[in-house]
Amino acid sequence: MTERNLSMLCDFYELTMSNGYFRSGMHNRITIFDVFYRSVPDAAGFAIAAGLEQVIEYIKDLHFTEEDIEYLRNKGGFDEEFLQYLRNFRFTGDIYAVPEGTPIFPNEPIMTVRAPAIEAQLIETYVLLAINHQSLIATKANRIVRASQGRTVLEFGSRRAQGADGAVIGARAAYIGGCKGTACVLTDRMYGVPAGGTMAHSWVQMFGDEYTAFKTYCELYPNNATLLVDTYNTLKSGVPTAIRVFKELGIENGGIRLDSGDISYLSKKARKMLDDAGLVNCKIVASNSLDEYLIRDLMMQGAEIDVFGVGERLITSKSAPVFGGVYKLVAVEDADGTVVPRIKVSENTAKITNPHFKRLYRLYDKDSGKALADELCLRDEVIDESQPHTIFDPNATWKTKTLENFYAKDLQVPVFLGGECVYQTPSIQEIQQYCAAQLETLWDEVKRFENPHTYYVDLSQKLWDVKQQLLKDAKR
Repeated sequence: MTERNLSMLCDFYELTMSNGYFRSGMHNRITIFDVFYRSVPDAAGFAIAAGLEQVIEYIKDLHFTEEDIEYLRNKGGFDEEFLQYLRNFRFTGDIYAVPEGTPIFPNEPIMTVRAPAIEAQLIETYVLLAINHQSLIATKANRIVRASQGRTVLEFGSRRAQGADGAVIGARAAYIGGCKGTACVLTDRMYGVPAGGTMAHSWVQMFGDEYTAFKTYCELYPNNATLLVDTYNTLKSGVPTAIRVFKELGIENGGIRLDSGDISYLSKKARKMLDDAGLVNCKIVASNSLDEYLIRDLMMQGAEIDVFGVGERLITSKSAPVFGGVYKLVAVEDADGTVVPRIKVSENTAKITNPHFKRLYRLYDKDSGKALADELCLRDEVIDESQPHTIFDPNATWKTKTLENFYAKDLQVPVFLGGECVYQTPSIQEIQQYCAAQLETLWDEVKRFENPHTYYVDLSQKLWDVKQQLLKDAKR
């Protein structure tokens, strides 16, 4: 089996274009690309950035082996000089990105790559893969967590994920979005996301009766006993037997899991049975094809659930399984360092890009700490916080809003400079805490599940003027 080198995880045209840049003498020209997305999954108000750590690991390990080069040689069409260039290939450019866990909005740069043409081109596929997948799952996880109204949410989706990487990395992203843990052991082993679980129906079926199955499990794991009570009959045998075992063994902090049937009805009945037996600290876990809408309905119905285990609809983001991030050229640099903006024009206005080497600011109200708007500016622009600042309504360019008593934060941070990593990756726990804190800066109206308020994302006047001039030039 061929050893996996992620440098080869690219679309074939990245290599043919790179070979073309090399033959045309353009391979050393500095290019600037933006990573951004155009619409929020599930028609939500925002998404959550994730995947930066995997991009960093990938960039650090960029290389082509002799076997990779021989493979390309055998494909044909590649110049020998280009293949020799790949032998010593490494990333030497700059990368700026918003930290993982940051709420992000359409059409603003999640990541900016400034590098020689071939280097910037070859990393496109993996960068998009990492950012798209994890941002999608982190965003979905956070919707589910918010629907749970403070109850614990655990990620249970490994067996339904799209492949091993989808399971492992998806569970990491779910933790960033707010899940408290995962069933995936490898995610805990690799990234420190707490792994845990209950039992399967097969455990109960292996024994002659529920009582023996439950008692054996509780004797083995007295401090972590959550019993699956729906293998036969939830209320007639499962819950009563669990109560019997807990009482006999003196377990007061156990739990039961409901995995089928009318979860709302069963949870309320089970809660009363547990409380009547004096097991007021016994937790009720619910699973079975849950998502944010089902959880929200359960909460509205007064379901007595302490923990939600969410699987397939989280790990696959079943309702909106594509994030849609893109990687677009926004500028090139002349030999003297002059930045020359580039724009992609389309009859579909949603696909017209924002050109130039940019900076992304988030503007906050000084009194409330709430985010008021984001603004894309030219790289050398600085927002004057001492003066009133005007932004445009994104849905009506004739309508403006003037901000006062605000402060501005540059959202992108340097990650690589001159090919060297200058970013200290936070722990996964720090990323989760940062995400939760950043979400508190959003107004509740932006976080609505249906018809969320559209958050302001504006272009500075200078950037707007550049874009309009490029559009005029494109019509000639």
